[in-house]
Amino acid sequence: MNSEAATILAVAASDSLGVGLLGAVVLRLLRRYSVLVPLVGVIVVTAVGMAAAMLGVDMVTTRRPGADLAVELAVVCVAAIMSIATGLLLGRWVIAGSRQLTQATRALRTDIRFRAPADPPTAELAELGHELAVATARLAAAQQRERAAEASRRQLVAWISHDLRTPLARLRAMTESLEDGVVTDPLRYYTGIRNDVDRLTRMVDDLFDLSRIQAGTLHLVRTEVTLDDLVSDAVAGLDVLATGAGVGLTARDHVPATVLVDGREMARVLTNLFGNAIRHTPPGGTVTVDTRAEPGYAVVAISDQCGGIPAEDIGKVFDAGWRGSASRSAEGARGGLGLAIVRGIVSAHDGTVSVRNVDGGCCFEVRLPVAGTD
Repeated sequence: MNSEAATILAVAASDSLGVGLLGAVVLRLLRRYSVLVPLVGVIVVTAVGMAAAMLGVDMVTTRRPGADLAVELAVVCVAAIMSIATGLLLGRWVIAGSRQLTQATRALRTDIRFRAPADPPTAELAELGHELAVATARLAAAQQRERAAEASRRQLVAWISHDLRTPLARLRAMTESLEDGVVTDPLRYYTGIRNDVDRLTRMVDDLFDLSRIQAGTLHLVRTEVTLDDLVSDAVAGLDVLATGAGVGLTARDHVPATVLVDGREMARVLTNLFGNAIRHTPPGGTVTVDTRAEPGYAVVAISDQCGGIPAEDIGKVFDAGWRGSASRSAEGARGGLGLAIVRGIVSAHDGTVSVRNVDGGCCFEVRLPVAGTD
């Protein structure tokens, strides 16, 4: 490359760079305006940069007559005018798509469902519309869950209030009778008072435990435990209850498996599920407990003969406060918190609990990861 060619390139580059820097300052000043103004500005800066480069080259070289420069500048001006006109059309198209997106976003004030423009003018606007649609769908799902949780909380408060009112009324009546000295068998009244206090204590404990589970503050001390031992201990502890209710309690199909769990909390899960099955199985019925192995999991299945759960209620079984039919709202129901606590404890162990109807009753299944699995 000779010295003249190098000079031409240097002059063209410096002129274009100077105009580009000036254009960058102008475009920054125009950033608060509609996209149409910066778009036209880019076209104008490009045309001016080309013209400045051509003028600078003409000034440092003598091989090109001035008439050629005039023609080239005229060509640049015509091209700039046509480019600006095209830029205006494209800018209006982009602005129209942007306004459609803005209107769709404003509609969220009254309708949570986001409707993106059908034909966005640019890939960026299309991506933005997609992200807004995904975000609003998640927001709608979150609001639906919040409404369901709020309805569940209100129902729980109503049921708990009712359950508290009954023993409190009995306590008041019994204490007033004792104060008035009209009681012929004080020991029976003292026993009744103690039973009601115990029931209230259990309800308060359940509420406290449920609040810890929902807040994620349940503290687990995990150790490796044989699942058969947990099941056997729970069955042995409830044998008296089953015998008193005239219900058979049978454990079968034991599969040896070791799980990493908090033994005390998991024993509470099994005791709760076994106790529910016994209470809701009529005299002469049988509650069966099976264990089996699945890939990476150990499963405990508790089947009863309660007659089944209505299809419309089976999805609500583990909601706080759910007690279903009147038969499940008996004195020992403890506010309908037991199954909600069961789900919370099992979830804290990275497991799952589910229920399904079977012939003559229902079956609760607890799945726990076996020790040593990720």
